[in-house]
Amino acid sequence: MSSVIVMNLIVIVLFYFYNILNIFAILPIMYANIESILDKVVQSHTLCEKEILYLLETKDTKKLFSAADEIRKKYSGDEVHLRALIEFSNYCKQNCLYCGLRRDNSHVTRYRVEPQDIIESARKAKNYGYKTIVLQSGEDSYYTVERMAKIISGIKDFDFVVTLSIGEKTFEEYKAYRDAGADRYLLRIETTDETLYNKLNPGMSLKNRMLCIENIKKLGYEVGSGIIAGLPGQTLESIAKDIVYLKSIPVDMAGIGPFIYHPDTPIENIKGDFFELSLKIITILRLLMPDINIPATTAMDTLNKEGRLIALQSGANVIMPSITETIYRKYYEIYPGKVCLGATPADCRYCIENKIKSINRRISTGKGFHIRQSGL
Repeated sequence: MSSVIVMNLIVIVLFYFYNILNIFAILPIMYANIESILDKVVQSHTLCEKEILYLLETKDTKKLFSAADEIRKKYSGDEVHLRALIEFSNYCKQNCLYCGLRRDNSHVTRYRVEPQDIIESARKAKNYGYKTIVLQSGEDSYYTVERMAKIISGIKDFDFVVTLSIGEKTFEEYKAYRDAGADRYLLRIETTDETLYNKLNPGMSLKNRMLCIENIKKLGYEVGSGIIAGLPGQTLESIAKDIVYLKSIPVDMAGIGPFIYHPDTPIENIKGDFFELSLKIITILRLLMPDINIPATTAMDTLNKEGRLIALQSGANVIMPSITETIYRKYYEIYPGKVCLGATPADCRYCIENKIKSINRRISTGKGFHIRQSGL
């Protein structure tokens, strides 16, 4: 028998052996049920990718959401942390295909808020009882390190926790913000599918995104990241990998938002129940990382008028009311249909307080740092 034939036979045998092993690996998941998987994750806060995928596919959402809400109550209690959001610029140098603020969108009215006005908005927020200011913008080079340091230190003078969500920066820039007093940084990974990420974010790379998150962690920030649920080309399998990635960091805060199509972007307008998908991801993250902070995002209210309240009852424990001045709100249009565009900062504060009370939850009086529980 020739060596070529022998080699071919070995390859065939290995191939069938590999597939048999895969079948045996899948069998426990095939015959699992949601109760057994929930029992496992509630006890150990661990799941394999296939088990995560099972939960993403399940139709028995009531049990899933209920389990996450119980874990939320056990580890985070009934307090809801409020983060006051200032969207201070909608200029962006990036050209992400799904975002209404993308560089090539010529239909958006651009604006910038000057540093002293940002600080003044924070000062007003103090009167509404907020403990955290979230500064969010597109990637706008107008806000140099010096300008951002001035803004951060000015806000810290009011004894705020400062969260930044201003995109990809160098290690040195992240360090300068940290030295100025920034406490938290939110940088969504969006998707860990490298091919999809690079396609949807032209001129950017998943590797650099991950490096930015690593740098943020090294500098001692509380790390926030997350994904968009329902991106065109995204699969449930890739979402399962995203969840594993977020746990591996591990994040201190996980922000999950549904994909909402913007007509001024070149991306495909796909259909799907991304509200429920977002809820599933929130609940799985709560079960896997029971003590982290998870926001009920404003985008959830865009898809369901009670969206944020439903998220709060499915594992979330944070809400970020906007204190952006009313004149700017309609221009910060990452996605269309955003709620509360005509509301004032005072309107948003008291509206959300009443909603939180309606589900027998209360507003936290603390600063909401992630206090990692022992053994997790």
